Amino acid sequence: MKSISKGDGAKTLSVTGFFAITASMVITAYEYPTFATSGLTLITYLILGGLLWFIPVGLCSAEMATVEGWGEGGIFTWVSNNLGERWGFAAISFTYLQIAIGFIPMLYFIVGAVSDISGISEINTNPLMKTAISLLILWSLALTQLGGLKNTQKIAKCGFFLGIVLPVLLLWFSAFWYFYHGGHRMIDLKLDGLMPHLSDKGGLEVFVAFILSYMGIEASATHANEMYNSRKNYPLAILILMICTILFSSVSGLIIALVMPNSEISLSSGLVQALSKITSHVTHDAVWAVKIFSALLVFGVMGEISAWITGPSKGLLVTAKQGLLPVSFSGVNKNGVPVKLVMLQLLITSIAIVLFTNISSSSNSAFLIALSLTVLIYLCAYFMLFVSYIKMVITKKKTTSGFVIPGGKACRLLVAAVGFITSLFAFVVSFIPPESVIGHMQRKDYLFELLISFLIVISIPFIVCKTRRKK
Repeated sequence: MKSISKGDGAKTLSVTGFFAITASMVITAYEYPTFATSGLTLITYLILGGLLWFIPVGLCSAEMATVEGWGEGGIFTWVSNNLGERWGFAAISFTYLQIAIGFIPMLYFIVGAVSDISGISEINTNPLMKTAISLLILWSLALTQLGGLKNTQKIAKCGFFLGIVLPVLLLWFSAFWYFYHGGHRMIDLKLDGLMPHLSDKGGLEVFVAFILSYMGIEASATHANEMYNSRKNYPLAILILMICTILFSSVSGLIIALVMPNSEISLSSGLVQALSKITSHVTHDAVWAVKIFSALLVFGVMGEISAWITGPSKGLLVTAKQGLLPVSFSGVNKNGVPVKLVMLQLLITSIAIVLFTNISSSSNSAFLIALSLTVLIYLCAYFMLFVSYIKMVITKKKTTSGFVIPGGKACRLLVAAVGFITSLFAFVVSFIPPESVIGHMQRKDYLFELLISFLIVISIPFIVCKTRRKK
């Protein structure tokens, strides 16, 4: 990480340094197959999601993160100072719980890739085997993170460059080779295909996956205080990150859509499917290349899981120290890792994996339920973030902030309002299952499982808070 030393001895992040930290949390590869189910419309969704949601979240988070005295605790501190401690606890709890569910689609992606590498289809199709391997991967990665931030940084950085950037570039090059040699396109590249539409072939229902692809920016907003000339460099870094995310996601998702028939795209292994078809068109002796590609993707998603294992737990640690959780949860090991909170989070993930994998009617259904549930839980935290910011601006709290959204009070409120409305839209759409992925007969089961799961998870922070207050 590049740093710039100022005269007072303080160290601040450059645009490049901030970008490297945030990109490892935001840019992912396992969602590209889901994007592909929208066809050419995915480009429009990514641009809209970036302008209407990603930028508002990033700007509002940066302003609250740079308020004097609000630098620690993240969204818990921001919401608590504006809406009260109870809502702050709920907000940080939702970020903790969303990644507990969010690990599931990541693990499904890894399992799908391992199945392709090994040639053992039962790994991805047999529920018991899939559950066992998912749990083994999850807990093995957890053990590597008990060593602290040093291990996390190494795995996350290597995972991002070797497991996301490199495979994506290989996919692009292979796709160019494929179409250059007469590969058949599955969709037409016409301008009218950019228009969002509600249909049985992937309409606005898939928009939740695009919102999820931008989630996590608020976690890095706390670094805005450490940036050199944050008023200028933070918006620049956010803009560069949005452009890179749109470029990686749109090109990679579009390649999958061009190569694979919509009905055959697997949400957990669509990337490998696409590369396998591309290479088999060029040569019949490229099985080894597909296996290497799959292995790189596995390494990349493992790096992402590693980056998320301890982060949310450390955020919740602040609440434990303030008595909102039992005192035993406020302890850390010699490396500063809140072991009990990490173990609790992984226990929630393990229970959810067992239920989703063995109860859901299909592999795609389980993947999409986990994906949608992750978005729903996370959006609840973002609702509080935007409402908290709006209240801060309206009440004109006497705060000193290192970064302020330019354009005056009206512009600041407009940015937050756009982000809130987009979040609300994504929340409603999350309950609409896309028929391009979920068959008509599975829709009721999907909605029932998603609604029950959401109500259970959303009630947890308030039950905990009420119980602690009584004690």
